[in-house]
Order: sequence, then C-alpha cells, then structure tokens
Amino acid sequence: MEQKQQTVESLTMRKVAWRILPFVTVGYFLASLDRVNIAFAALQMKQDIALGDAAFGFGAGLFFIAYCLFAVPANMMLERFGPVRWLAFTMVSWGLISSCMAAVSGPQSFFILRFLLGMAEAGFFPGVIFYLTLWFPSGHRSRAVAILMMALPVSSVLGSPLSALLLLTDGWLGMRGWHWLFIIEGSPAIFMGILCLYVLPHDVSRARFLTAQERAWIASQVSEVPGEKVRGTLKDLWGVLCNKYVLVLTLIYIGGTSVTNGLSLWQPQIISTFNLSTMQIGFLNALPFALASFVMYLWSSHSDRTGERVKHLALPLAIGAVALTCIMFVESLLATIVVLCVAITAASMIKGPFWALATEMVPARNAAMAIAMINALNNLGVFAGTYLIGVIKEATGNFTFALVPYLVISVVACTLALWIGRRQGMNIGSASSKIAG
Repeated sequence: MEQKQQTVESLTMRKVAWRILPFVTVGYFLASLDRVNIAFAALQMKQDIALGDAAFGFGAGLFFIAYCLFAVPANMMLERFGPVRWLAFTMVSWGLISSCMAAVSGPQSFFILRFLLGMAEAGFFPGVIFYLTLWFPSGHRSRAVAILMMALPVSSVLGSPLSALLLLTDGWLGMRGWHWLFIIEGSPAIFMGILCLYVLPHDVSRARFLTAQERAWIASQVSEVPGEKVRGTLKDLWGVLCNKYVLVLTLIYIGGTSVTNGLSLWQPQIISTFNLSTMQIGFLNALPFALASFVMYLWSSHSDRTGERVKHLALPLAIGAVALTCIMFVESLLATIVVLCVAITAASMIKGPFWALATEMVPARNAAMAIAMINALNNLGVFAGTYLIGVIKEATGNFTFALVPYLVISVVACTLALWIGRRQGMNIGSASSKIAG
C-alpha cells in the first residue's frame, strides 16, 4: 500500500511540475527581463530623451517603490479574482506598460511608466508563490520555488546578449534600437498572459491532465498544510513592523539584493566606459550572473547540509564588501569584470541561507507577515541604492565612488548577521519568541 502511495505521489507531482513550472518560470523570466532591460536601453535612450544619471537612477528605482506600495493590495486582488485570472491580468498589464516604454519622450514619462511597471509586476511573484501552494505539498514546494527563482539570474545571462542584439536594430523602420528593445521584449508577456488562462488549471478539481485518483491525492495534501491560511490582525502587523529582529533581517537582506538589483541596472553602463561594442557589453554583462547562479546553488546546498546559517551570510557579505572596495582602485577591463563577478556572486550567495534563517527565526503565525514585510521594506533599500549611484555618478562624472553606498550596506549587513548569531547564540527558539512578541 505504501509503495502504491509513493507511485501515485511521484507520478502526480511529475505531471504537475511539467504542466505548471515551465510556464510560471518563463513568466518570471519575462518579468525580470522587462524590469532590468532599461540597463541596456539606457546606452541609447539617456541621450535621446535628455536623461541624466541621477534622473535615470531615480526612475529606475521608482519601480521598487511601486512594488513595495502595491504588493499587499495586489494580494488582496488575488484573493478576489483567483490566482490564474490575476496572473493573466498582471502579465498583460506589465507587457503593455513595458512595450509603451518605447514611447518615452522625457524624464517625466520615464518616471511614470517605471512606476506603473512596478505596480503591474507587484502582483506576479506573490501570486505565483500562492498558486504553487495550491499544487505543491510542503515536501515538494521548496524545489518548485528554487526552479522558479533560477529565472532571475538566467534573465540576465540570456537577456544581456539579447538586449544588446536588439539595440543593433537602430534605424530599422525609422525607429531607434531602444524602441525595438522595449517593444520586442515587452510583447511576449502580453501573449503569455492570454495563454495563461488556457494553460494553467484554475484549481485541482478542473485539472483534466490528472486522473481522479491523482486529483484526490493533491487535494488531500495541500489541504493539510498547517497554519498557512491564518490571517494576521492589524495589531500583529504593527508588532512585526516594529520588531527589531525583522528590521535587522531586512537590512541583512538589503545587503544582498541592493547589489544584485542595482548592478543589473547599472552594470552595462559601467562596462561601456571601456569603449566596447554593444555585443561585447552584452556578453560581458551576462558573465557575473552566470557565475552567480552556479555558486549560489552550491552555497545554499552547503548551508542546508551543515545546518549553519550565520556564517553563510556573513562570509559572502564580507567578500562582497572587499570586492566593492576594490572596484574603486581597479582601472583595467579584466580587473573590473573580475571584481563585478565577485561582488554579484557574493551578494547572490546569501539568498538561500538568508531565507532559511529567517523562516527558522519567525514563528508560523507571523511568518507570512514577516516575510512580506522584509520583501516590502527591502525594495525601499534597492530604490535608495539605485538612485544614489546615479547621484554620485552625475556629481563625480565616473563610477569610481558610485558603488560606495553598496559597500556601506554590505558592511552593515555583515555586522548585523554576526550580531544575530552572537545575540541569540543561534538559539532559534529564543529569537522566535521575540519576534512573536
């Protein structure tokens, strides 16, 4: 009987994974691509629309402000319309907005469309995570999320040469290359959104690709997940917001995400200072993210095997701080690429151990709110870092000191990671009680 149960589980999850994961992973790839493609568009666009470095940094960062503000309202709409309809709506919305970036004519329109893009994308990732909980029992969910998250570095690995290639269409049908970049890279999301309604099953009961026995098995498994549908009160929300451990965890997370997000937006312009061709910039920009995706997986696996979290956070943050210090003194192209590879890889390495530590520290009844809060506040940090790079670059005329804000937050994040380890003595139960209180 037990062997038969394992056979049903294995066959069912294989069918579900092949039906759902490729589609949502491609969707997340497109979301990330449409979020950061302004990094390459800026190589032509900034001069065309009279966009200074500070204005570019501000506009690029506005995406994260909108993402922070509309994440919770987006989740409310998700509950009202259902995950599949909501995912379809968000994909069509951001695809249209991203394509409309081709019509940007000045700083104001750039700011407005970047903010709207953040609004549209705010509902996608949490919507996908919620949708996965409806199909993947807890024993299968972490692997599903890991596959989904791989779309982020892959979007830079594949998107960088693609965006560079699209810039070479400059002059085709009387339009600039950056016009075609936004139109061509934004359009697939529109079609994916429409296709979403026909590809993704709305619920288990209507999943015709499964047998009746398989549908019954999934329904019994996902309905047994404890504590995940408990809603928090306003008092609980305020308690989590003011909790020092949640704020410390947020600052630690910013130490990694600000670097990866910021450099994904600014790195092509840093590399372009060496007077390279557009395609050369595209391939060199992909290199750090390709390395990061490989090392990130190995580092997270090592953290899981050893069960150690704090050192797996502090060491990459320290290495990243050293790399960000070195970038102020390197002058050659090779040295710059090496330093960027180290900085992005180190920042990416913390993500697995961080969420493992955070979920261990946060009790079940506050987990959803705490994780949502960390994600929301993290976007404010990404905005600040992205904007400050532009301000410093515009004031100094080069990128020599532009990455200093990332150096500072990396040092702060490393210090706080060590503080958490020492303060709690890795007594997770003690930390959990403090967050719960």
